[in-house]
Amino acid sequence: MATAIHGHLHKRRRVCSAAVPVAVAPIDSLADELLFLVLDRVAAADPRALKSFALASRACHAAESRHRRVLRPYRADLLRAALARYPTAVRLDLTLCPRVPGAALAALSSAPMPSLRAVDLSRSRGFGAPGLAALVAACPGLADLDLSNGVDLGDAAAAELARARGLQRLCLSRCKPMTDMGLGCIAVGCPDLRELTLNWCLGITDLGVQLLALKCKKLRTLNLSYTMISKDCLPAIMKLPNLEVLALAGCVGIDDDALGGLENECSKSLRVLDLSTCRNVTHTGVSSVVKAVPNLLELNLSYCCNVTPSLGKCFQMLPRLQTLKLEGCKIMADGLKYIGISCVSLRELSLSKCSGVTDTDLSFVVSRLKNLLKLDITCNRNITDVSLAAITSSCPSLISLRMESCSHFSSEGLRLIGKRCCHLEELDITDSDLDDEGLKALSGCSKLSVLKIGICMRISDEGLIHIGKSCPELRDIDLYRSGGISDEGVTQIAQGCPMLESINLSYCTEITDVSLASLSKCAKLNTLEIRGCPSVSSAGLSEIAIGCRLLAELDVKKCFAINDVGMLFLSQFSHSLRQINLSYCSVTDIGLLSLSSICGLQNMTIVHLAGITPNGLMAALMVSGGLTRVKLHAAFRSMMPPHMLKVVEARGCAFQWIDKPFKSSKNDATYGNNSLEMCLYDEIMRNALLSSS
Repeated sequence: MATAIHGHLHKRRRVCSAAVPVAVAPIDSLADELLFLVLDRVAAADPRALKSFALASRACHAAESRHRRVLRPYRADLLRAALARYPTAVRLDLTLCPRVPGAALAALSSAPMPSLRAVDLSRSRGFGAPGLAALVAACPGLADLDLSNGVDLGDAAAAELARARGLQRLCLSRCKPMTDMGLGCIAVGCPDLRELTLNWCLGITDLGVQLLALKCKKLRTLNLSYTMISKDCLPAIMKLPNLEVLALAGCVGIDDDALGGLENECSKSLRVLDLSTCRNVTHTGVSSVVKAVPNLLELNLSYCCNVTPSLGKCFQMLPRLQTLKLEGCKIMADGLKYIGISCVSLRELSLSKCSGVTDTDLSFVVSRLKNLLKLDITCNRNITDVSLAAITSSCPSLISLRMESCSHFSSEGLRLIGKRCCHLEELDITDSDLDDEGLKALSGCSKLSVLKIGICMRISDEGLIHIGKSCPELRDIDLYRSGGISDEGVTQIAQGCPMLESINLSYCTEITDVSLASLSKCAKLNTLEIRGCPSVSSAGLSEIAIGCRLLAELDVKKCFAINDVGMLFLSQFSHSLRQINLSYCSVTDIGLLSLSSICGLQNMTIVHLAGITPNGLMAALMVSGGLTRVKLHAAFRSMMPPHMLKVVEARGCAFQWIDKPFKSSKNDATYGNNSLEMCLYDEIMRNALLSSS
C-alpha cells in the first residue's frame, strides 16, 4: 500500500511539473555580446560591483565567469582557485602580489590554462626557474611575459623560458644575473619574439645580442639600454629586417666609433631610435647613424651631445622625422636654427632643461614648424614673451605645451595661450605669473584634459570658476601651493569636470571639507593629494571614501584633523587604494590596523605619527600581506622584533627608515596603555605569527 501511494504521489508530482512551465532567468535570454557590454559598463563604474553581480544568482555567476578576461589576484595562494573560477581569462596580472613563491606557480601544472596569453610578474619575487617551468608548461599559448625587476633570475630561468616557443613579447628589465648563455637559450627557443626588453641586464654582451639578431628575425622592438654592448653587435642589429624600435640609452660602449661603422648599413624599417644619456656620442656619431636610418620618425638625444649647426644640418637626411627629444642638451649658437631648417615635418619637439635657448632661436624654429603639435620648453628661464608670442602665433594647432618654471613669462604673455591655441589638451605652466585673466583666457581651450598650474600665486577662485565651466573634459589638475584657491573654486571644478581623475591641492590651506564633499561626486577620481591642508578632517575624507570607489593614491600628510575615523571609512569603501601617506596625521594604532584590511595596499608612508606604538605598528605590518614599500621613522627600528621584520621583508616588503627629529605633542592620544587594546594587539600578533608560520 505504501508503495502504491508513493508511486501515485510521484506521478502527480511529474504531472504538476509538466503543467507548470519552468521560469527562465531573464539574464539567460541575453546574448553574451550584449551581456558583456553591460558588465563592461558596470566594471568601469566600480570594479567591485562585478562581485555583487556574480552573487545575485547562478546565471549571473556563470556570466561573470565567462566575461572576465583579466585577473588581478591579491594573494598568490589564491592563484589556482582564481584560474579555475575564470577559465577564459587571457591575462594574469600579479603586480599586487609582492611575493609569488615557486609552489604557487607549480600548482598551475595540474590545471592547464590554454586561453592564458599574458602574465605580468614585474612586481613579484620569490620564484625561480622551477616556477617558470611550471608556468610555461601550464600555459601553452603564452605570448606575453613581463619579468621586470627579476633580480634573482639568471640563465636557468632563461632556459625554462626558451620552452615557450610562442612567446612574442618578453620583458627582462633588471634581470642582472642573466648572461649571454641565457639570452642564447631564449634566442634559439623563441624565434617568434617581436618585442624584447633587456635594459639593465648587465651580464648581456655583444655575443648574446649577435646570436639574438641571428635567430629572432621577427623582432620589432629591442631595448638594450644600460647594457655592456659595444660596436661589435650594432651591424647585426641593423640587419634585422623588421626592427622598428631600438633603445640604446645609457650604453657606455656606444660612441662615435661604434656609430661610424653603421654608415654602410641601412635599416629601412627602423622608426624609433633612443640614444639618450650616451655621453660618448657627439654630432659626428649622430650624423653617421642618421645616414643608416632614412625612414626614422622619432629620435631621442636627451643628455647626449651638444646641439651644433652640424648636428642640425645632418637632420636633413631624415625628411620624415616627426619627434625630436633634446632634453638637457646644450644648445650652441645657431644650433636650433638649423633644426628649424632641416626638420620641417616635426610634430613633437622637446627642449626641456636645455641651456642656451634664446628668444631669437626659438622664435625662428617655431616659425618653421607649422605642424608642431607638442612642445616642451620646461625650465628654459632665459626666454620671454617674445618666444611665447611666436609659439602661439606660429603653432595654433598645439595640443601639448609644457613650460614649467619659465619665470620670464608675464601674465599678459600667458593670456596669449588661451586666445590662440584653442586645441590644447595638455598645459603645464607651473610656477608662472598666471593670474585670473589668464585662466579666463584658458577657458577657451575647451578640450583641456591636463592642466598644471601649481605655484601660481596670483590665481584665485574667480579664475578657476571659468575653467570649471568651460573645460568638461578635464581629467588632471594640479593646484599645488596655489594659496588663493578655496572651496568655491574647487567646487566649481568638481561640478563642471565629471571626468576628473586626479587633483593636487597640496598646501592650498584655505580648502575645507566642503571641497572634499564636492570632489566625492567625481566617481572616477583615483588620485587625491591634500598634503598640508589643516582645515580638512575625517568628515571630508569619509565623503571621498564613499563617493570615489576608484581612489588609488592618497596623500594626507600634515592634515592634522584626519584621524582614525577617516581610516575606518577608507578600509570599508576604498578597496582600490594602493598608496597612502599619513605622516603627521592624528591616526593611531586603531586606524592603522583598519587599513590592513585593504588587500591591494602596497605603499605606506607613516612617519611622525605620535599615536602609533611599536605593538600596533608591528601588528598592522604582519596583517598587511600586500605591502611592497613602507617608509617609517628610524626610531621604530630598534623597538620592533628583528625576526618579525624579517618575516615582513620575506613577503616582499622593503623598509625605508627616515631619520628626522620626532616632535610629539603632550596632547597626543595614545591607545597602547589601554588594557583592552593591548589584549587586542596581543591577539592580532598571535594570529599573525600563526598564519606566517
